[in-house]
Amino acid sequence: MTTSDIQFPEANELTKHLFATLKRHPKRIVFTEGEDERVIHAAAQLVKMEIIAPILLGDKNRIRAMAVRLGVSLKWINVMEPARSSDLDLFCKRLEKTERYRGREVVDAREMMARPHNFAAMMVQYGHADGMVSGNQANPASIYRSLMNFVKKDPNAPKLFSVVAMVAPHLKHFGSEGMLFLTDCGVNPEPTVEDLAGFAVETGKLAEHFMGHPPRVAMLSHSTHGSMPSNSAKRVAAAAALARQKAREQRLDISIAGEVQADVALDLAAAEVKLKDKRAEKSADVLVFPNLDSAHISFKLLEHVAGAQVYGHLLCGLTRPAAQVPKTVSVESLIGTAALVGVEAIKFREIYPDGEVV
Repeated sequence: MTTSDIQFPEANELTKHLFATLKRHPKRIVFTEGEDERVIHAAAQLVKMEIIAPILLGDKNRIRAMAVRLGVSLKWINVMEPARSSDLDLFCKRLEKTERYRGREVVDAREMMARPHNFAAMMVQYGHADGMVSGNQANPASIYRSLMNFVKKDPNAPKLFSVVAMVAPHLKHFGSEGMLFLTDCGVNPEPTVEDLAGFAVETGKLAEHFMGHPPRVAMLSHSTHGSMPSNSAKRVAAAAALARQKAREQRLDISIAGEVQADVALDLAAAEVKLKDKRAEKSADVLVFPNLDSAHISFKLLEHVAGAQVYGHLLCGLTRPAAQVPKTVSVESLIGTAALVGVEAIKFREIYPDGEVV
């Protein structure tokens, strides 16, 4: 199937904004698993839309042969083999310097840096690319490990965590604008109170960046304001109180509700019944889940049963933007996820106009 045969859906409320933003500020996104038909199709479409300059890592001859077979032009698509790249020696020297600073010795720097995820993480950290998309052929753990080893942490975030952006205008009660941001859907099995509070604040800031207005954040539980006073519900309530405190300290205009049940967060009629003082004025835009099981199961059901479109996981807690996509990712989702990462890269440039001191 050629790219011209693929029916790309029209931009939705989220991607429309992302594409328009990147049209004015295109970014370089590196795809770590470039030997994939879906990545090649997505890269060609991103070039056609003039929003992303794609960099594909992999065997050049194999990717070129795949592109010919698919009828896809690789014009303006940069294909790189890490083991043969002119940047490899530079990255090796930087790795050895970093490891010496940490009091560790590198056994084989070239072998380590030739691994696509490590090479891509170094590209992003040192400005050779603006963002990274991985996971279409790799396990999440290897991606997380590369990013945590080679990309500087965000001092404002508690730790690495993931956010999934979902769009479903056909579903009732799906956020205030037919989209939702769900966290943490991929990294931390049992987040602490401090973790949950940090996830809520950082995801609220992320949602505001993409939506253009302050979001409503809901911290989910099986309980609403003490209706089922279990230890897990009390934990979420404590996290919500801490998140509100953090938001005040940072002077953020983000509404944070919790602990609340999912129907209270999303359905105003349910909220009116269960919240005696009628505090819910609109549906939540951000859902913070109490643990990884509930988050991951929920977004998979919304995607595969309810037909919501998913973008991400956007990996947060780093000073550079990156995303981990599932192995079942579609071409359309790859395009939207790359756009998410690209717009996040714009935010980084606004924070560090002269580049971060590293």
